[in-house]
Amino acid sequence: MYFLCLEGEVFEFRCSSGLVFDVEKQICDVSKNVENCQLISEEVIQKPNIFNCEDNYLSCKNGTCIPDDYFCDGSIDCIDSSDEIDCDLIKDKFLAKLCNEDCKLPGCFCSIDGTKIPGNLPPQEVPQIILITFEGPINHDNFDLYTKTLFHQDILNPNGCPIKATFFVNHFNNNYYQTQLLWNYGHEIALNSITNKNSKNWWSNNASLIDYFDEIIGQANMLNKFSKIRAKNLLGMRVPHLKIGGEKQFLMMKEFGLLYDNSIIAPFQDPPLWPYTLQFKIPHNCSNNQNCPLRSYPGVWEIILNKFIVNKTTCTYINDCSKDLDLYKILITNFNRHYLTNRAPFGIHFKSDWFRNENNLIAIQKFIENMMVYQDVWFLTNSEAVEWIRNPLPLSKLKTSDVWNCDDDVDMERLKKYSEMVCDKPNVCKVFSSIFQEEKLMYTCEDCPEVYPWIKNEFGKKDFD
Repeated sequence: MYFLCLEGEVFEFRCSSGLVFDVEKQICDVSKNVENCQLISEEVIQKPNIFNCEDNYLSCKNGTCIPDDYFCDGSIDCIDSSDEIDCDLIKDKFLAKLCNEDCKLPGCFCSIDGTKIPGNLPPQEVPQIILITFEGPINHDNFDLYTKTLFHQDILNPNGCPIKATFFVNHFNNNYYQTQLLWNYGHEIALNSITNKNSKNWWSNNASLIDYFDEIIGQANMLNKFSKIRAKNLLGMRVPHLKIGGEKQFLMMKEFGLLYDNSIIAPFQDPPLWPYTLQFKIPHNCSNNQNCPLRSYPGVWEIILNKFIVNKTTCTYINDCSKDLDLYKILITNFNRHYLTNRAPFGIHFKSDWFRNENNLIAIQKFIENMMVYQDVWFLTNSEAVEWIRNPLPLSKLKTSDVWNCDDDVDMERLKKYSEMVCDKPNVCKVFSSIFQEEKLMYTCEDCPEVYPWIKNEFGKKDFD
């Protein structure tokens, strides 16, 4: 015989003949499998005590106080796991509220439907920002495409500065010398991950908070070490395969101080969505079963992925919606959806192997060149777009301002001063990987690592391999 308390009432149960009740497993089982007959009740895990810690901290069952946003984030932080028990008790404390008038620039930006223009500017006073992004390693397979074909010095923004792009870099097969060159040229280098794991559900469901630190911040450490990119310039991330990691991912971003994420897919809508901060509830449904954040993350921006429309279907990556279609027409049609309405930033997101098709390359080149006739269209990096949103300057003042300028002499002096100027010839490092059980090549202006850098050994120290 055993008793269970269900919804405030006590019920009497009996195991079937020949079975005994296992208190720990809470099931009836054969006697040989039950080793806890001396127990007369199940151990009750104490709910978090929200009163006996200082502000913004909660107590584990054992009395240890940890930051309150560590509770119910999907990652166990209390030794007794009590931070992930009875989460309904504390969830309401953290859930993001609907956008309200407390959200003010430059620190916060939101609107109920996500379509509001920053600073309440009229559309004709808003620069149309185009964001070209790539994800994956930078190496000999794509470097000439970036530097000689798409972003050569003859293609300029209205202020006479070269157009720019954002590169979400992962470690495997990345050339850190070429990455440093792109950064020296003014492009933005952002974070993807070290491993770019192919197990897509892992990023959304299985990766812990520690995994996110290891993968994303580990990649930041590698870029800082082997490409000399300042940590303060590594501002954004895109999660592999766009599989959002929910609270774990965004808590990691908040803890490390990342400025923005560029991974959340919004359902297709007209007009398109502007980027927003995550202090308040996201202004749209989450597409593709993404594990979007529900909590409030003040100061963290989301550069939303607005979908393309192609005939009667939609897609997120241009790679996925241009098969046997007029790509140039697709780009112009979707550009006009932004330019002729609220001028939300127009994102064009690629994986570089898509350019192996010559027709694709011709179409994007034609599109970029045709944008040069506009005096109110700018190809910028993601972080530059966020900075404009934080301090929205109308077009009438942009022409006489220092925003988005490109004083090469100042840039070169700065790079030289901090030893960040790329070298004339990189070190070609042949280093052994215990993970792959073979030698791997690395290109960097820095000294070669002792072993191939990887998770929890991002500097390639032999003692850690």
